[in-house]
Amino acid sequence: MGGAIRLLGLDPGLQHTGWGVVESHGSRLRHLSDGVISTDTALSLAERLCQIHRALNALMEHWCPEEAAVEHTYVNKNPGAALKLGQARGVVLLAPALAGLPVAEYQAMEVKRAVVGTGHADKVQVSAMVRRLLPGATLRRADAADALAVAICHAHHRASRLALAKGYVPA
Repeated sequence: MGGAIRLLGLDPGLQHTGWGVVESHGSRLRHLSDGVISTDTALSLAERLCQIHRALNALMEHWCPEEAAVEHTYVNKNPGAALKLGQARGVVLLAPALAGLPVAEYQAMEVKRAVVGTGHADKVQVSAMVRRLLPGATLRRADAADALAVAICHAHHRASRLALAKGYVPA
């Protein structure tokens, strides 16, 4: 199935953007790093978006991922918060795209199904499975666990697409 590939999983947020880097080799996954980009609430929206962009650029420069995956985010509470989250998500999609990485997007239920086996798993279940699948993951915040879950989901989808491209048809 080819060599190992480095994947960057991202969970967008204006206050906290989770990130996780994994290496995928066939069906094997290896945790490389994870963390959270936190913005300074005292800054303007534009400055906070710049903080996210600069931090993502530094991460990509350091870890050299070959592909990125971003979780779709939904906020149905307050339209102002949804708009700000959408702007942060735009930066999270744009940064890897500008770096030349293919960027995949996954619905939250799709991520949960890939990691836990059910699309209705809660954050505790997702975090527990991420820890089991990726020994060594630090997961200081739920945002980092979510980002690693996105990377795991992308690795699974990627492996399935590669198998189908090679003519494997499941029974």
